[in-house]
Amino acid sequence: MSTTANGSYEYLKNTVLTAPPEQLHMMLLDGAIRFTLRGIDSLSHKDIEGAFNAFERAQRIVIQMSDGLRREVNPALVDQMAALYHFIYRRLVDANMLRDCKPAEEALQILRHQRETWQLVIQKLAEASGPPAVTAPAPAAASAATPGAAQPGLSIQV
Repeated sequence: MSTTANGSYEYLKNTVLTAPPEQLHMMLLDGAIRFTLRGIDSLSHKDIEGAFNAFERAQRIVIQMSDGLRREVNPALVDQMAALYHFIYRRLVDANMLRDCKPAEEALQILRHQRETWQLVIQKLAEASGPPAVTAPAPAAASAATPGAAQPGLSIQV
């Protein structure tokens, strides 16, 4: 691994390890959106292998988000979120199997809406907690949003 790549990995690792749960969830949403877009782009360029890989990574991220739900916090809300994540996951699988952008675009629309909603939640949390804490922004290509890079036992409360 080159020095630059190692430095980027360390930065990303530190960002993930020090980020609050709401920021980690935002990173997962960003990753799911990024890989869904990459899958759609790959399909439009007839790159079946690229589309498969991108959709598969987006699917793993959605599974990670679903696994982070804590039913004991709010069972009714968690059940609704689990159903939504299951729907997104199925649409990504359908896009992959059928090699069709439409199901992926449906999943993308929901993921983007979730991101907008989550951004509002983060803003409300910041307003409620007083002056904003200084945190390092996540890099644009944060691959830590993939489940393989997440820390075991890490869960997001919804």
